[in-house]
Amino acid sequence: MQLPFAGLRVLELASVLAGPQVGQFFAELGADVLKIEPPAGDVTRTWRVAGDDPDSSVSAYFSASNWGKQALTLDLRQPAAQVEIQGLAAAADIILTSYKPGDAAKLGVAYEALAAQNPRLIYAHLTGYGPGYNRVGYDAVLQAEAGFMHLNAASPHDPPQKMPVAFIDLFAAHQLKEGILTALYQREKTGQGCLIEVSLWDSALASLANQGATWLTTGHDPVPLGSGHPGIVPYGTVYRAADGQRLVLAVGTDAQFRTLCEVLQRPRWADEPRFGTNPARVRHRAALEELLLVRIAELNGWALLHELARLGVPAGAVRSVGEALSTDLAQAMLLPPQPPFPGAGLRTVAFRSSAWPVAAGLGAPPEQR
Repeated sequence: MQLPFAGLRVLELASVLAGPQVGQFFAELGADVLKIEPPAGDVTRTWRVAGDDPDSSVSAYFSASNWGKQALTLDLRQPAAQVEIQGLAAAADIILTSYKPGDAAKLGVAYEALAAQNPRLIYAHLTGYGPGYNRVGYDAVLQAEAGFMHLNAASPHDPPQKMPVAFIDLFAAHQLKEGILTALYQREKTGQGCLIEVSLWDSALASLANQGATWLTTGHDPVPLGSGHPGIVPYGTVYRAADGQRLVLAVGTDAQFRTLCEVLQRPRWADEPRFGTNPARVRHRAALEELLLVRIAELNGWALLHELARLGVPAGAVRSVGEALSTDLAQAMLLPPQPPFPGAGLRTVAFRSSAWPVAAGLGAPPEQR
């Protein structure tokens, strides 16, 4: 079986995380992806952490989104390079860009000019705040401005915290993929490509989900609850067991709560009016959380997790990144190392289909050339 995008040609003029994530997504599904970089390279090549090879242009950050691609350096400020990129665009199916408004025209890669010579072209443009705003979009700033940092604090009295992964970029990448896939479907019916525009700002707001709906529906501005949930208790709070194991619960039903109480050898809690239903537990959050913190601290964490799993109560150990990626369950999501890059990769495609295979491996993230 052939990968679904075999023969599809993608030009990636985007940089950092959101656009390159989309490029790797298409590469994992069989597309030919050519990454076009300026002379200085994608800036993430320089975002190095301890352990990165100082002699390689492939940093760990760069490797997160650039498996399976070829790379070509072009200075699009030069007329000859503009002619070359326009020739590549004439044969492309998809172009991924992340320019500030107006910059694409200066570099000879604006949608109107490229679509005129290639009407089937799907041109996907990512901006920070939309085509009418010149502000550059950075994930940390968007997390602050869209409410995520405010919510991501231990309590209303603690400082806001940035999430440790650039989730706004990843949300935008998903929106960009969805737009492109919709455009590909439409092109099958009409034969025409189109312009797809996605902003980090819109993607962030769309991802507020229940927190956004709370304010829109009730007028109450959600407050920080640490890792707790505003409408479910117990859900998300971190507990520490007697053996030091950290764990979380995600008890979504009253039946699950009753089973939890039985496992904790505190069955009467489920019969108390203040804890018997989820709305009651939400109202008496502090009292219940204190009881759970004390009781779980008396038990063996691994034994408790095993018993909860056996009885169908959602719970899990708090793992480090390395611990998570070392589990047996994670191995199918890893890309095997490909020389000269020594490390494994992480797939961007998490779905599977009976109609095509999973790519066994991809070419290593490309060195700059």
